Amino acid sequence: MTLRRTTQTGTETGAETGTGTEAGTDAAPVARPAAPSRLRDVDALRGFALLGILLVNITFMASAYQGSGVADPAFGSALDTTVRFLTEVFFEAKFYLLFSFLFGYSFTLQTASADRDGAAFLPRFLRRCAGLFVLGLCHAVLLFPGDILTTYAVLGLVLLALRRIRPRTAVRTAVVLLCATAAGYLLLAVAAAGAGGIDTAAVVEEGRQATEALRGDAGSVIAAHLRQLPDMAFLLVFFQAPAAFAAFLLGLAAGKRRVLDDPARHTPFLRRLQWVGFPVGIAGGLVWAHAAQGYSGTAYQLVAVAVDVVTAPLLAAAYAATVLRVLAGPRGRRMARVLAPAGRMTLTNYLTQSLVLAFVFTGFGAALVGRLAPGYVVLAALALFAAQAVFSRWWLERHRYGPVEWVLRAVTLARWPR
Repeated sequence: MTLRRTTQTGTETGAETGTGTEAGTDAAPVARPAAPSRLRDVDALRGFALLGILLVNITFMASAYQGSGVADPAFGSALDTTVRFLTEVFFEAKFYLLFSFLFGYSFTLQTASADRDGAAFLPRFLRRCAGLFVLGLCHAVLLFPGDILTTYAVLGLVLLALRRIRPRTAVRTAVVLLCATAAGYLLLAVAAAGAGGIDTAAVVEEGRQATEALRGDAGSVIAAHLRQLPDMAFLLVFFQAPAAFAAFLLGLAAGKRRVLDDPARHTPFLRRLQWVGFPVGIAGGLVWAHAAQGYSGTAYQLVAVAVDVVTAPLLAAAYAATVLRVLAGPRGRRMARVLAPAGRMTLTNYLTQSLVLAFVFTGFGAALVGRLAPGYVVLAALALFAAQAVFSRWWLERHRYGPVEWVLRAVTLARWPR
C-alpha cells in the first residue's frame, strides 16, 4: 500500500441550519440567533461536493488496484488511462476539503441553533460526534473502508476546543497547518531520495487477491475491508486529517463572518479565487496525477503529495467560488433545484452511495469489482447521483429531514425530532 491509496470521503454531519454566529466568541460581531431557515447556497455546495466525492470513491470500489500505484491490468487502453488521469487531476483529494470546510461552517450554525433553543451546545455536539463515530465505524467495516466520518468525529472534538478562536487566527492556523504538512512530506522525500519505488509484481498480486476477496461472500468482503483498515487509518491520520482540519478552521472562520449568508457581496473575492485557484490547483493536480504513473513509493511521489497539500485547497476553493457565482446568477435557481435537495440529505446520500456500490461491485451483490471499465464507472456515478437528486427532492417534499439525518438528529437532541 502506498501514499496513493487515498480516498475522498466525507459528508455533512446533519448540522443544524440557520444563520448567526457563535455567541460569545472573541472574533466576529455577535449576532442574535435567527429564525430557523435553510441556507440554499450551503446546501447546493454540499450537493456539489457529494457528486465530486462519489466520482472518486466509486473508483476505489470498482477496482482493488486504484491508488496502489499500479493500473488495473484489465483496463489498460488509452481511454481507460485518460479517464483515470483526469479523475486524479480534477477530483481526487479535492472534494473532501470542500466538505470539511462546510463541516466547520456548519459548526457555527449548530451553535446558533442551540442558542435559539436555549439548549447547552456542548452535550449536543458531543452526542453528534459519538453518533458520527458509530456510523463511520459501521460504514468502514461493512461497506467502504475509506470512510472519513470517524475522523470527522474525532477532529470535531478538537474544533470544539478551539471554538472561540478569532476568524483571522483560524485562517492563519489553517495556512500554517497546511504548510507544515507539506514541509513534512518534503522532508520525507529528502529522506527517501534514491528509493526504487514499489514492487510492481507484489502489488499486482495483492490487487488480484483483494479482487477475489471482494468478489466472495459477505464474510470475505468484510474480511477484505478489515485488512485494508490499517492502511486507510494511516492515510487518514497523516494525509487527510491535517488538511481536513485546516478546512474545518477555514469554514469556522467563514461561518463566524457569515460569508455564505449573501455570497453575492463577495463576488470580487470569489472571482480572485477562480483566477488563482484554477491554474495553481490544476497544475498541482497534474503533478499529483503524474506521480501515480509509475512513481509510487519514490521521493517524487512524496513531493507530489506535498504539492497537492498546498494546491488542492485552492482548486477546491475555485470550484466553490464557481458554484456560488452560478447560484447568484440567472441559472442559480435551476442549479439549486438539482443540488440543494441532495445537499440537505448528504449523510443519507453518502451512506446510500456506499450501500448501492457495495451491491454493485462486491460479493454482496453483482461482484463487478475489476469488471467495469473506468469510463463506465464514471457514467455509473453520474447516473447514481442523478437518481439521488430526484429522490432527495421527492423525499424532502414529504419530510423535513433525510432518514439518516433524522436518526443523527435524534441522537444529537437526545429525543425524537418532530
